Amino acid sequence: MDEMYNGNDQNGMGDSYQQPVQEQLQYQYQQPQTDLEEPVSMGEWLITMLILMIPCVNLVMMFVWAFSSKEKKSKSNYFKASLIFAAVILVLYIIIIAIFGAAFASAISGAAYY
Repeated sequence: MDEMYNGNDQNGMGDSYQQPVQEQLQYQYQQPQTDLEEPVSMGEWLITMLILMIPCVNLVMMFVWAFSSKEKKSKSNYFKASLIFAAVILVLYIIIIAIFGAAFASAISGAAYY
């Protein structure tokens, strides 16, 4: 019975079952990433939000921050996502205005017969 648990059975196959398990447990050590970027500070976000409150300037600055190579990656990605979201909302608004405009035009032309 001890031979079965120790891998010394009569067939000599006890060690063959332990070999793959040991190979699976070995993994490579990875060096820590040292090229991490400094996060956007609280003050920088406050200034960003203040600039976004100014009409027309906010839209221009969103494009500048989204596509500038000087900006931090996290800030750039945030404004790219914001622009995509704004474009989707704009398309939905245009579709809704077209639907209601067609309904209103239909109602006006139908009222002319009365």
